[in-house]
Amino acid sequence: MPPRTSIEEFRELLKSSNRVLALCGAGLSAASGLPTFRGAGGLWRNHEPTSLATPTAFKRDPALVWLFYAWRRHMALKANPNRGHYALAELAKKKDDFLCLTQNVDGLSPRAGHPEAKLKLLHGSILDNKCFNDNCDYIDRNNLSDPVCPALAPAAEDYPPGQTIPLLDPYVPAPSIKVEDLLHCPQCKTGLLRPGVVWFNEPLDKQMLADIDNWILQGPIDIMLVVGTAAVVFPAAGYTQQAIDQGAIVAVVNPDPESGEGLIDEDFFFQGDASELLPKLFEGVIGKMDEHGKIL
Repeated sequence: MPPRTSIEEFRELLKSSNRVLALCGAGLSAASGLPTFRGAGGLWRNHEPTSLATPTAFKRDPALVWLFYAWRRHMALKANPNRGHYALAELAKKKDDFLCLTQNVDGLSPRAGHPEAKLKLLHGSILDNKCFNDNCDYIDRNNLSDPVCPALAPAAEDYPPGQTIPLLDPYVPAPSIKVEDLLHCPQCKTGLLRPGVVWFNEPLDKQMLADIDNWILQGPIDIMLVVGTAAVVFPAAGYTQQAIDQGAIVAVVNPDPESGEGLIDEDFFFQGDASELLPKLFEGVIGKMDEHGKIL
């Protein structure tokens, strides 16, 4: 039997539910117009983006890595939260025992007003800066400066639609940036600041993971929402099964029809854009939402 697709049935379940866990991925931010991590063509200035997202790359060329992330910061700050972000934020406010886990680093969920205590940033935030020194715990949270420092101004320039951005053109030399002009740690005075995201070959925050596990084990979970993610990378991939083990009914929201595979007949699958579907799915709890994400 295929999973359920009735919005009305889901609304009734949500209204009667106490504990709800949500796991969100890039599909949540798609309607905000953010480019994917890899960008057009899968490369960034002929660099594989994954090759820039490592501590080794930062040690080797911190200016290049910072240019990449300063450009991504600029795109994130230009974007606005969409109705999906606002709907999740409103649901978090209405449901006392709600927790949202997001794999996104774009900062759009916090900007939508999602209560901090009910949001776990699995991979950190591109709007945070932290010291690269292992023995220094300095973090500058939610820095909205654009550019993040004067030396990185080329990454925060806008150009007319259709015009190739020089920073993204591999045939245009990258701006020359001195390491001494990058952000330095004000606490230890010796380390460079780096983007506050989790890079490849780095562990996720142990305390955050422990807090999530403790929440999951506190009691039965009524609904496991999986929004805009295939949830194939651990530990995110394991949270759906943990929720099922706690009795959860799974509800997947994703434009990809294959993302509903593996669901059973008591689960739900809603194929489409999260920014359009989440306000409809949550309407019985949060009320009607206008096109700007405001509750009517």
